[in-house]
Amino acid sequence: MAKPAKRRDRRDGPAAAQNRKQPDASAEQGVPGDSASDRKLLLIFVVFFVLSPAVAVLVYRLKYAPVAEAPGSSARGGAGGGGGGLVKTDVTYQEVLAENSRVSENASRRNFGNPVLAYITPWNSKGYEIAKRFNSKFTHLSPVWYELKSQGSSLTLDGRHNADVEWISDLRKKGDAQVLPRVVLEALPTELLRKKKQRAKAIQLIVTECKEMGYDGIVLESWSRWAAYGILDDPELRSMALQFIQVLGRALHSVSLERSGGKNLQLVYVIGPPRSKELEMHDFGPADLQSLDGAVDGYSLMTYDFSGPNNPGPNAPLKWIHFVMRLLLGTGGDKGLGHKIFVGLNFYGNDFDLSGGGGAVTGADYLSLLEKHKPLLRWEKNSEEHFFVYTDQNNAKHAVFYPSLMSIFLRLEEARHWGAGISIWEIGQGLDYFYDLL
Repeated sequence: MAKPAKRRDRRDGPAAAQNRKQPDASAEQGVPGDSASDRKLLLIFVVFFVLSPAVAVLVYRLKYAPVAEAPGSSARGGAGGGGGGLVKTDVTYQEVLAENSRVSENASRRNFGNPVLAYITPWNSKGYEIAKRFNSKFTHLSPVWYELKSQGSSLTLDGRHNADVEWISDLRKKGDAQVLPRVVLEALPTELLRKKKQRAKAIQLIVTECKEMGYDGIVLESWSRWAAYGILDDPELRSMALQFIQVLGRALHSVSLERSGGKNLQLVYVIGPPRSKELEMHDFGPADLQSLDGAVDGYSLMTYDFSGPNNPGPNAPLKWIHFVMRLLLGTGGDKGLGHKIFVGLNFYGNDFDLSGGGGAVTGADYLSLLEKHKPLLRWEKNSEEHFFVYTDQNNAKHAVFYPSLMSIFLRLEEARHWGAGISIWEIGQGLDYFYDLL
């Protein structure tokens, strides 16, 4: 049974406080109003957005607008087995309800040629089904299974009980997607980084698990945890952190897999988006990309969760994504290391109570809201996302931001611009016809 999106692992973890430092979409996220209540909503959005602190960063982002242009209604990727015309800004709730479960008969055809990494969570069983159904759409699958934890003076790798060997076997019968479970480093960072035996033990646990379980590598998450502990503000510890990733990458690369024709185990590393125009010490930046180039096979960039209950708005404004990619990769014509980036793409949405609060919604939640409220879907041109507003039984105004075919299409185009792949958090939360675009 799939559990609510509110249970999703917000991968900022303890570092969520960093969200206060991220560039604000304030003035560019105005919401149009056509009634007294909507004008009230607009006022609330202005209070939340325009009067926020990061105006300088906003101006910088507005200057460097994304290059992708919005396609017309005849754009490739329409739902319903070739029934195009749904990749558009003026989509209606009736069309979403009627078409969201209809997909192309040729589910194996790839429309997005760059790498696609998809996360699957144990609390959302639909993700496991989607991974098998659209197997050929994905190049990397990352089930959220493992945590490396401190246990007294030692370490333990928890999570094998989550591993579904039969599911992996079924995947490999259907396609070539590589399985790289996510491992979160929960171990005390100062102990792990300063003690040679702990570092060696951590690497040994991870490599051994990959060998014994037949994985293709791992997706490692540690940077946000290290930032939360202040590790990355200490130059010595920051250097040790990068060295740990390098040594882990080399250890994984030293293991060849007979099953995959001698390919080596891979390391994909999770990174958060820089939070301001000027990189701070705890940010993962261009120099870090260069320093880890030989050790890391790809970077899962978390370009989502831009807004939250305290600053309601779009999930991942396209100009913000472009700003982040430009900051990481610069303006070089060859896009540098763009081919190693998996641009984060959210398949969940948010339902914000504009008087305060709110939370994440899955595709099923979204469809229920459409059925109940029959709203006008609006295209917010500055963020390039769809949203709608409704009033609940307590007369509280809500704004719901959830991906659409159009918003996904434009983000795929942005990834193409940089020669990058995408990483989806997470496939159990999306609508079926999203996969026609991949």
